[in-house]
Amino acid sequence: MKKYPQPATIPVKHREWLNHELKKSPTWCSVDLRDGNQALPMPMNPEKKFEYFKLLCSIGFKEIEVSFPSASQDDFGFVRRLIEEKEIPPEVCISVLTQAREPLIRRTVESLAGVDRAILHLYIATSDLHEQIVFGKSREETLRVAVEGTKAVIRYLKEYNLTGKVGYEFSPEEFTDSDLDHVLDVCKAVKETWGPCSKKDFILNLPQTVERRPPHHYADMIAYFIEKYPYMNETTISIHSHNDQGCAVASSEFAVMAGAERVEGTLFGHGERTGNVDICTMALNLESRNIPTGLNFSDMPRIVKLVESVTGIEVHERHPYAGQLAFTAFSGSHQDAIRKGMDNMEKSREIFGVKWKVPYLHIDPADIGRKYEKLIRINSQSGKGGVVYVLEHDFGIYPPKGMHPEIGTAVQSRADSKGDELDATELLKVFNDTFVNIKGPFVLQKFNRISKGDEHDESREDAIVEVCLQLTVDGKPVEIRGTGNGPISATVHAIRDEAGLYYFILEDFSERTLGMNADAKAIAFVGVRRKRDGRLFYGVGEHPNIDLAAITALFSALNRAMLEERGLL
Repeated sequence: MKKYPQPATIPVKHREWLNHELKKSPTWCSVDLRDGNQALPMPMNPEKKFEYFKLLCSIGFKEIEVSFPSASQDDFGFVRRLIEEKEIPPEVCISVLTQAREPLIRRTVESLAGVDRAILHLYIATSDLHEQIVFGKSREETLRVAVEGTKAVIRYLKEYNLTGKVGYEFSPEEFTDSDLDHVLDVCKAVKETWGPCSKKDFILNLPQTVERRPPHHYADMIAYFIEKYPYMNETTISIHSHNDQGCAVASSEFAVMAGAERVEGTLFGHGERTGNVDICTMALNLESRNIPTGLNFSDMPRIVKLVESVTGIEVHERHPYAGQLAFTAFSGSHQDAIRKGMDNMEKSREIFGVKWKVPYLHIDPADIGRKYEKLIRINSQSGKGGVVYVLEHDFGIYPPKGMHPEIGTAVQSRADSKGDELDATELLKVFNDTFVNIKGPFVLQKFNRISKGDEHDESREDAIVEVCLQLTVDGKPVEIRGTGNGPISATVHAIRDEAGLYYFILEDFSERTLGMNADAKAIAFVGVRRKRDGRLFYGVGEHPNIDLAAITALFSALNRAMLEERGLL
């Protein structure tokens, strides 16, 4: 005997639903306050539930299952508070759940007294497992209980003057583990008992109460049911998928392709065992495919913070969309690709004809309230591209391309020694400690510059600059002079050619303003190639005076080359 059964295939013809492309969003029903709440280690108290209810309304949910009123006085009282204090927005329809037992049905209807619009949701298990093992009932008895429960709903709605104000939702629990023809018999009998109605007033919720099948089986079952069920023009088909095999989002998307019109789920998948389908993930999946959902997750950090606060459960760092690492790249190649994508947005728009097309980021993080500077995190696996991205976008430091490998090596070494990721502040410290205004054998004491030729136009080809530098070399005072077509060129000639203090080739030089205000510093980057072995060393200089920033950068590069030569770098 096998330990686990092989799920039987569903006798659908041609599986036509697989060719259906989703063009519009389903209706969303949040079950956070009932299904999600009952599975919390510490269920929400009424005040937390009320705070959560307001959050769901602000996100844009039009249907919210708020409680199981017959289960406790707190749940009953919560429904009464929403109704009596007029806390339900006009566009929102609340829903309440009950088992198919007459005293519970009456209590549930009583909780809705005075409501303008609501849904009463009744459920009964239809699987052989529940009928035979849990309840000891036959299929005929289950059908009879469902019909009698529906009659009780009709009777009590009339008694409390709620007929026409309260719609009806029926769930054959464990739908995906039930015999489909049995479910059809039960659902047809329930609909015929309820009578003629509009689609919005009668919902059949066909739940994947426990995920026992692959995702396409759920869709096959929905398609089979819709094909055989005769009252589709008066019925809304709803789904409710759990995540036991980790496929709830896939199952739900397939089920909607197969004809389901309404999705029940929770924020971040709260619910029994591994939870319900995560509406955040499913809805944002659709949004990423240009399908408007009517739900607003533009401030995801606030939503995460509130949900974590009231549920006591943290959202996983790698949770789709909501996790702290959802838009983070550690891999160097990923970081480099993101950086290039962000720098070439206009080119991507021309090529692909859409506003957003960035490597490794399928949506714009700004759409859900995330910031670009959080895209890249730095650790020992990070490449130079990601490191440079943070320097550029967080601090306005734009190192030349030739310097990138050295920066990457320095940051990787620091991350290795720390054994953890570096935040942006630590990254800047590594950059400054390694490259900026580096002290060593060369120490500049005084710098004088004298222009020759046309002193008013140094951009002329014949403009010559002479510099006089007082410095110490290994603690000994030295005065040197040199000429060139600019201060950096003149200083190179003074050190290398006139005084013969150190032999190198000036490989790279660039400078720019660091900051936007009148007090902004200049920042300069200099790369020198050591003549004896050809190794390239970069240095950076920061100074209010642009000439001194350049000279300081040259000294930083030379000091790094000489310190490495002496085994001190």
